[in-house]
Amino acid sequence: MENAPSPIRNIGIAAHIDAGKTTTTERILFYAGVTHRIGEVDDGSATMDWMEQERTRGITITSACTSVEWRDHAIHIIDTPGHVDFTVEVERSLRVLDGAVAVFCAVGGVEPQSEVVWRQADRYRVPRIAFVNKMDRVGASFERTCEAMRKKLSCQPIPIQLPIGVESSFQGVVDLVRQRALVWTEGETGEEFDVVAIPEEISDAVAAARDELIACCAEVDEELLDLHLEGREIAPKRILAALRTRTIRHEVFPVLCGTALKNRGVQPLLDAIIDLLPAPEDVPPVTGVDPEAGTEVTVSHGDEALAALVFKVMAQDSFQTLSYTRVYSGRIHRGDRVVNAVTGTSERIGRILQMHSNRSVQLEEAGPGDIVALVGLKATTTGETLCSSYRRVTLEGMTFPEPVISSVIEARRAADQKNLAEALAQFAREDPTLRVTTDDETGQILISGMGELHLEVIAQRLDTERSIEVRMGHPQVAYRESISAQAEREDTFQRMWAGEKLWARTVVRVEPNAPGSGIEVRTLLDPTSMRRELVTAVLESLHATAQTGPLAGYPLIDVIVSLVDASSRGEESTAIAFQTCAARAYGEAIRAATPQLLEPIMSVEVTVPTEATGDVLKDLGVRRAEILGVESRGEIDVARAHLRLAKTFGYTTDLRSMSRGRGTFTMQLHEYAPAEDSPFST
Repeated sequence: MENAPSPIRNIGIAAHIDAGKTTTTERILFYAGVTHRIGEVDDGSATMDWMEQERTRGITITSACTSVEWRDHAIHIIDTPGHVDFTVEVERSLRVLDGAVAVFCAVGGVEPQSEVVWRQADRYRVPRIAFVNKMDRVGASFERTCEAMRKKLSCQPIPIQLPIGVESSFQGVVDLVRQRALVWTEGETGEEFDVVAIPEEISDAVAAARDELIACCAEVDEELLDLHLEGREIAPKRILAALRTRTIRHEVFPVLCGTALKNRGVQPLLDAIIDLLPAPEDVPPVTGVDPEAGTEVTVSHGDEALAALVFKVMAQDSFQTLSYTRVYSGRIHRGDRVVNAVTGTSERIGRILQMHSNRSVQLEEAGPGDIVALVGLKATTTGETLCSSYRRVTLEGMTFPEPVISSVIEARRAADQKNLAEALAQFAREDPTLRVTTDDETGQILISGMGELHLEVIAQRLDTERSIEVRMGHPQVAYRESISAQAEREDTFQRMWAGEKLWARTVVRVEPNAPGSGIEVRTLLDPTSMRRELVTAVLESLHATAQTGPLAGYPLIDVIVSLVDASSRGEESTAIAFQTCAARAYGEAIRAATPQLLEPIMSVEVTVPTEATGDVLKDLGVRRAEILGVESRGEIDVARAHLRLAKTFGYTTDLRSMSRGRGTFTMQLHEYAPAEDSPFST
């Protein structure tokens, strides 16, 4: 018989904005006894939304950690943002989690950011269960949401519950595993519910759904189907064990339903987290690299040597920085000295904290599977590994999207300008998607981020957290550059330098790369044709030179740079000679390859009341959007379009006017395309 999994679950709660993630988390805290009153997002009392900007806007901006106990299990929870501008918070949370709860709105179904989050979880191989929320809303449909999961997410949802009633008549759920109905009483806070017989009017639907569930479980337990067909009783534990196996393998995704705001369906969700999502030792060992030998290292849950990943850095106040860390192996104690495997520096652990939103409890140690905040790290940043001195290992880090929007920022008071630069440097250390640069000629500070809201929040944080009032310039598009043709150039470098003759010859080719593939630098030389250190010098020079485009110095994307040929002359050919020669050949080639300025094209989804749809579509046409389609969801319509980022500036205000304040929109990067009205167009 297999050993029971450890009583730890590391999970995230993620979804599209306004699907009810934080509301669901607040109910979890209440039913687990962590809080004694239910916090609400709408009135700014949510425990997990602790930042002032979160409470005033009613959205989650930064991921927040907490821990609860349920059925003698410790559940470590990360509540993540749903707005695309803060997708970095989801990315780094999913990197360290063992499982996740994907919350879907029963009306909206699989919305754009839900799909983005799902793909992020796919990339990190995170097992998931789904919670279809807002079953009490007009237009809610459990079946439609499950079907949207199949089509849009290309996954296999397996309902383990069915709703009893819908919209205003929603009152509970049918538990397909235990074959019972759970009904919540109106007006209560949801701690108690009645267990009753399954309503006769939905018995056929329940029988069909249970048949599907048993067939799913029979894939790993063949006897289940025989027992079911024979009409024999099947222990719920056996069904859950089979379903858990398939969930952890990413083969199926169990689906539950409820309405968190009305306090219905959250306790069964907690049970499902324990019954179906993996414990830390259930997930495959993580791999890393020995930074000295360059060989692959496997890190297992039971290893004695420490391996921990810092996935988030955040200033708690002016004097203290919290380094949120996932421990994969070994133990870490207060006062320990550990090694940053990336930089090789030694760090001392001042304190170990278990976080509950912005509050904390001090711990003496942390072990495998724990997610804690470390105090005292001086030089460790997001994505870096802490390890034991006797076993160095660098765990796989994280990749973050590039900013798409920029704005000039300056302090209103000249005396605050130095403080502004220091505060922005700290914010950039916390947020890998925030870029801070200074114009060498004008001295102006330029901040770049994921959207207008992202930059607005930065400005507000400067005011509320650092007492620095700022002025923001008009938003600017963060352009990119690329090429549309292939070009090859040869250069010969010969010069007298410090009394010595230098000589090198290189042939460099540039060509377009596949969209989204970035910059690829390679050599086509025979490895025996030239000294290795000279080839390395050329590749380093090409990689450094190919970071910016030839038109206006914007970042270069989607280009292959190849060293096609090279010649050397004994001692005259040095690394410096080849670096200079390669840079000159590359410069001529990139200018001859039809360079072009690119701008971001956004996938936009606009949700408005049906009566406002005509005005919205007309306005999108004026903005030269490509309309992809309009979907009706009861009393609202959802328009999808592709729109140039520059045309979205100020759209929030215009949409409110057209829809009488009832319209919303979300957007995410779709692709980069040649810029309209580019001054560099031929």
